[in-house]
Amino acid sequence: MQEQEYHELAEATILAIEEAVEGCGVDIDCESGGDILELTFTNGTKMVINKQPPLHQLWVATKFNGHHFEYRDGVWIDNRTGAELWALLSEAASKQAGTDITLRPEQA
Repeated sequence: MQEQEYHELAEATILAIEEAVEGCGVDIDCESGGDILELTFTNGTKMVINKQPPLHQLWVATKFNGHHFEYRDGVWIDNRTGAELWALLSEAASKQAGTDITLRPEQA
């Protein structure tokens, strides 16, 4: 993947995550700046999503674990567990919020 392609894809994904969180109906504070999106749940726990340009990855830090995602065959996949990004975000956000949350990108 070319550098510019990575940046465009990663930035679009982080923006899509922010939009999905804001539209999920659960009170989660989103704060973005630069290459980082920080989610703060009402119980004070946080989730951080950030770009890792040298590796062409997205990193997700949850209350429970850290994950490194690589873009493969049209989806972001955790290079350790094989989890898909949106599935992991939904599961981790649900655990941290204490309620079921399904996060997915808006369809154009």
